[in-house]
Amino acid sequence: MRNKKNIIRICLCIAGIVFITAGLMQGDFTSTWNKAIRVCLECIGIG
Repeated sequence: MRNKKNIIRICLCIAGIVFITAGLMQGDFTSTWNKAIRVCLECIGIG
């Protein structure tokens, strides 16, 4: 049972890495980063 959980965790980590890499390769990082900065600045009240 413990081995099955470890395999699932490893598979999910690999899937996460794959999706993050795919997003970075498509250039989505910059647009997501800019949106996150705007939201944070609006919440603080600076922007």
